[in-house]
Amino acid sequence: MKKTRTVLYDRDIREPLFDFLEERYGKIRILEEKIIGGARADLIMITPGLLYGIEIKSDADTYTRLKRQAEYYNRFFDRNFLVVGSSHGNHAAEHIPEWWGIITVEEDGDRTDFYVLRDAGVNPEVKPENKITMLWRPELNNILANNMLPAYKYKSKKFVQEYLIKTVPGEKLWGEVCEELFERDYNTIEEKIKEFRRENSLRPRRKRRVKKAAVRRIKSTK
Repeated sequence: MKKTRTVLYDRDIREPLFDFLEERYGKIRILEEKIIGGARADLIMITPGLLYGIEIKSDADTYTRLKRQAEYYNRFFDRNFLVVGSSHGNHAAEHIPEWWGIITVEEDGDRTDFYVLRDAGVNPEVKPENKITMLWRPELNNILANNMLPAYKYKSKKFVQEYLIKTVPGEKLWGEVCEELFERDYNTIEEKIKEFRRENSLRPRRKRRVKKAAVRRIKSTK
């Protein structure tokens, strides 16, 4: 009698996948459902020094949006994986760049098995200016302090991102970026951001004269 294959949905894949990745890579942290440019990453896996993008296509999903999604993954992550239900396994490679890894998943009774069909290679299209946007302003400030660099309290977030990329050697910078993501505490980060904004609002304002009337022009730096 032919065995009926179990249809796997996204919810069936995620939790067992976390265990599989932790067993394979050791020290990791997983962030879920994060906006990356014009797309949303299913999972971001942080390892010491590397950021992995992971897109899940369950048996119930199609490849309709994958090409566009892959373009954004390539801008943000050092390496990328496509995790697919076994129904997609034979055709997955046709829809992603050659440097993407492929992991297939099957359910065998009460066990979920993962198979690495192709390991993830170095992504040649990743952009440092995109990678560093994973950090919030207080986390950028930590890296400035760690490297004994000026705080640039009143400069824009974009300025600080670009300054760090130009100033801190790549391997050191990305190791520190990953460490900040490992240490991120979602219970306290919001208050840290508010505190930074309150302090930033103390910046002295210049007075300007417009049509002989002295006015104060308040420019938001948030």
